[in-house]
Amino acid sequence: MKKTLVLKVNSEQPDISKIRVAADFLRNGGLVAFPTETVYGLGADALNSRAVLALFEAKKRPLDNPPIVHVGNEEDVYSLAAVVPPKAKVLMDKFWPGPLTLVLKCSKTVPKATVAGLDTIAIRMPQHNVALALIKECQCPVAAPSANLSGKPSPTTAQHVLNDLDGRIDVILDGGSSKVGVESTVLDLVADPPEVLRPGGTPFEALEIVLGNVKLHPFVAANEEISLRESRSPGMRHTHYAPKARVIVVEGSIPNMVEKITELAKQRISEGERVGVMATDETAKAYRVGVIKSVGSRFNLLTVAQHLFSLLREFDDEKVDVIIAEGVPTEGLGLAVMNRLRKASGYTIIKV
Repeated sequence: MKKTLVLKVNSEQPDISKIRVAADFLRNGGLVAFPTETVYGLGADALNSRAVLALFEAKKRPLDNPPIVHVGNEEDVYSLAAVVPPKAKVLMDKFWPGPLTLVLKCSKTVPKATVAGLDTIAIRMPQHNVALALIKECQCPVAAPSANLSGKPSPTTAQHVLNDLDGRIDVILDGGSSKVGVESTVLDLVADPPEVLRPGGTPFEALEIVLGNVKLHPFVAANEEISLRESRSPGMRHTHYAPKARVIVVEGSIPNMVEKITELAKQRISEGERVGVMATDETAKAYRVGVIKSVGSRFNLLTVAQHLFSLLREFDDEKVDVIIAEGVPTEGLGLAVMNRLRKASGYTIIKV
């Protein structure tokens, strides 16, 4: 088993000598975990098939689940994509660097492994100085899904990465906690009209303002599993975001949710299970049973997004058998939060 090197870096002004160590590994086919504004990514040289396949193996990631390719400037998009429509240029100018991924027709220069055999490629420019410095130093586009074992909650700290991938990857750049906490929004520009394949850090409402005509893929707000022939975006197929504990999501008005979650928690505890309650700042004191943790304020959904994945991991540390989670409003970042929670629960959803 290889030894994973952890290098602590300043998130605003990273030490270039440490960045170069990581970049050398990437250039030579190695695997480097690095912070972005969304979650930590696990990077490989996107133009090196062998490195990309090693990335899939390290994560235990299904080979039909395409990673996002991270770039350091807009010019790189024109070599990775066969076609860059005018809408893409508008979106890049408005939202990059930032948590928006664009799906475009793929150029022939990109290995099939990098796009999971598809004719499309997902590209974004991260809004994080460590990530941008790494991409610039290694001088290659970086294929980078989340830096966790496949199916587990995405990592928002270097410690989460180390817990999952210690000995499986070469380097972790520790740049502190992620600011957004959920992955980027994925927008398919091959579709007409453009279609959101995964909600994330760029709200759907912001895309509507810029594009006018944009739609949500039926999967995005689904309350049940949807069968897909192919996936142009991460997070659309396979198990995602799930802790070891089973997850139940309760959705409805605040009083009804509190009442139902309390009832479910008492029932599970009486059956000998250890129960975690994922509450919000506004409701946490209303619960009297179970391991109670607040994910943030339902009136500031950025706090909920920031803490969601770390809280799921905390419940696993508490050795709970089941997590009963409150739903939150689906406006803005709430759509991304609820998409992740519903997926984590395997669509075990109770409406009240």
